[in-house]
Amino acid sequence: MNNKKVQFLAIKGIFSSIYFGIFKEIMYFCSQENYPIMKFISWNVNGLRACEGKGFSESFKLLDADFFCLQETKMQAGQLDLQFEGYKSFWNYADKKGYSGTAIFTRHEPLNVTYGIGIDEHDHEGRVITLEMPDFYLVCCYTPNSQDGLKRLDYRMTWEDDFRQYLLSLDQQKPVILCGDLNVAHEEIDLKNPKTNRMNAGFTDQERQKFTTLLNSGFIDTFRALYPEQVTYSWWSYRFQARQKNAGWRIDYFVTSQRLQPQIQDAKIHTDILGSDHCPVELLLKA
Repeated sequence: MNNKKVQFLAIKGIFSSIYFGIFKEIMYFCSQENYPIMKFISWNVNGLRACEGKGFSESFKLLDADFFCLQETKMQAGQLDLQFEGYKSFWNYADKKGYSGTAIFTRHEPLNVTYGIGIDEHDHEGRVITLEMPDFYLVCCYTPNSQDGLKRLDYRMTWEDDFRQYLLSLDQQKPVILCGDLNVAHEEIDLKNPKTNRMNAGFTDQERQKFTTLLNSGFIDTFRALYPEQVTYSWWSYRFQARQKNAGWRIDYFVTSQRLQPQIQDAKIHTDILGSDHCPVELLLKA
């Protein structure tokens, strides 16, 4: 084989590699456009004004979510002017000042927004916001705590039944993405010290059974579905250096309708992000 032919074949091979590389890039971007990934973040900020003083805005921008859901904002209207370019925000405030509260920042215009679940007994503490999107409902929830001595456990049981019925009514229309501080560690893997905490608020048999009932009604715990044996927590007490010792609980969730499972790309818990006694949790979903 003469030198000219060798040179020709070498050049042909180079151009073939270039064209193949360009083709792969085009196919990649086309697939991304056809199947965009949406990022959802949920974070109990334990007082948004306090969290803003600990770097909330920086964390918000770093996480760069399509939907950013907050619980326990502990705010009333007008107490904090917090806006982010490209986002709309929706707020549900508790009647009681400095208590509870939820919010959602979204890059996507909802078809409809509702506050609460339509039951007066439950709708004075700012615990639920629902965005109706074209293909799903997004529900941001801050579940009532059963409190020390389980003083509010009976109310919690009523809440659980009514809230589940609310979710099921939405699920009949289109898939549901539920996120928030659900105030329950479902299984023993979900907290550091299950034996000593059994029948404490957040780990009573009753609360855990209600969560099981919700999952059995057609929903999935996205993080546990993807990582059945991974031990990662989302909340740590401020006492006893619990976060430094990683003596925590996983009580912050993304729960979705089962039919969304093929679209779930990942679920994460951002234990490295500070600013609250909770850390943000994440869901990546193929649109």
